[in-house]
Amino acid sequence: MSSGRVHVLRPEDLGEGERQRWRELRAAAEVPRNPFMEPEFTAAVGLVRPGARVAVLYEGTEPAGFLPFERGPLGQGRAIGLGVSDCQGAILRPGLVQDTAELLRACSLSAFAFDNLEPEQRLFLPYAAEEHATFVIDVEKGYDTYESVLRAQSPKFLKTTLAKERRLGRQVGPVRFVFDERDPAVLRTLMEWKSAQYRRTGRRDRFAQEWITRLVGRLAQTRAPECTGTLSVLYADGRPVAAHFGLRSSSVLACWFPAYDPAFAKYSPGLVLHLRMAEAAAAEGIGLLDMGRGPAEYKDSLKTGELAVYEGAALRPGAGAALHWLSREPVRRAHAFVRAHPRVASLASRALRGAGRLRAGHRR
Repeated sequence: MSSGRVHVLRPEDLGEGERQRWRELRAAAEVPRNPFMEPEFTAAVGLVRPGARVAVLYEGTEPAGFLPFERGPLGQGRAIGLGVSDCQGAILRPGLVQDTAELLRACSLSAFAFDNLEPEQRLFLPYAAEEHATFVIDVEKGYDTYESVLRAQSPKFLKTTLAKERRLGRQVGPVRFVFDERDPAVLRTLMEWKSAQYRRTGRRDRFAQEWITRLVGRLAQTRAPECTGTLSVLYADGRPVAAHFGLRSSSVLACWFPAYDPAFAKYSPGLVLHLRMAEAAAAEGIGLLDMGRGPAEYKDSLKTGELAVYEGAALRPGAGAALHWLSREPVRRAHAFVRAHPRVASLASRALRGAGRLRAGHRR
């Protein structure tokens, strides 16, 4: 049980000393330094989400921990940026002992929901309902070593993808890759591609939500050593054919929003883009590309391993916790059932794609 004070602030009210202390605590953590866990990401969310808050845990006059969160009705709390953030949790001094219920009470929260909780989060791991795999590319030993791993585990994939890259150059025009593109017009193009992809596959269009579009715009302008918005683009004959927007720290590239122009699908530009991103990241000294949770064929082809993330919610007894359970738990269990039964998952995916085609037909 901690006897320290807890102050709850808006992200913009954090002082530079507190932000620096946050960075120091992240540097001391024994987990990959994911940029979603940096103060810059929380600050950007705070500019587009009015319920964004940060609990600052003090030992004496010294900040010993931070919990970024969003507060909803009846004190229902959620990890900062839930729904788009791929790494979540508290930032605590190593060895700090804190009671979870006491912290939630200090934050006036009845619940704290998470869906990408990182490992070693002792405050919230006891409340995890599911474990998921997040797929990663390890380039710590350099891109050439990564290519040698791909040749060993999926030689046909690598050979075919590189051949398609050469064919793209011959049939369309010179191929060029930019790791950190600053042109806002290309970012808009990427979001248009991604929205169209969501609709084609029958999934919720994240960019139809204004706060997500604004958040990406803010992060595209963020330049900090451990949280930099990074737009990577594959060009052919001077036009973008695939692009990705994510966040990078000095050691992790968090892959977030990849998409490509369907007119060039036969060249697999998205796969080519990911190979070039891995190459550029390795050259920058970045050792890990985190492609996020959720199965996908391209992730299976590119990955070198998996890390665990967790989904669940810490609850305090009361009306807010009951409302959270009623609104979230049945849906979570339904999703878990589908994931656990491959045939059901396949049928659900086909149904979503069919619904997407129907919606597209109605709009024409």
